[in-house]
Amino acid sequence: VQLQASGGGLVQAGASRRLSCIASGRAFNSYTLAWFRQAPGKDREFVAAISRSGDATTYADSVKGRFTVSRDNAKNTVYLRMNGLKPEDTAVYYCATGSTYVLARRESGYENWGQGTQVTVSS
Repeated sequence: VQLQASGGGLVQAGASRRLSCIASGRAFNSYTLAWFRQAPGKDREFVAAISRSGDATTYADSVKGRFTVSRDNAKNTVYLRMNGLKPEDTAVYYCATGSTYVLARRESGYENWGQGTQVTVSS
């Protein structure tokens, strides 16, 4: 499966943004999906994950209550709605697919990765 993330850009603090990640290939609904991010000079970190059917989600504490992950299996797309953006949210955001049902928070839980989309939040 190939993943293409989009929706990044330059926004002001407090603004909202929605990222999208569309997957090619079959059996999109057999994958757990996740978003990770990597800020300059830092390791890539977990942001959010969503189950195959979309009925279960999990979030990093740093984004809980501000970000919402969702998916549309008919469109082979996963979304990350980001509200109340902060400068510390500045990063390249990556989507990833996992072949197990576990909502993993580690990179090792996911096999396929998109190319990333840059989100920059100005203060």
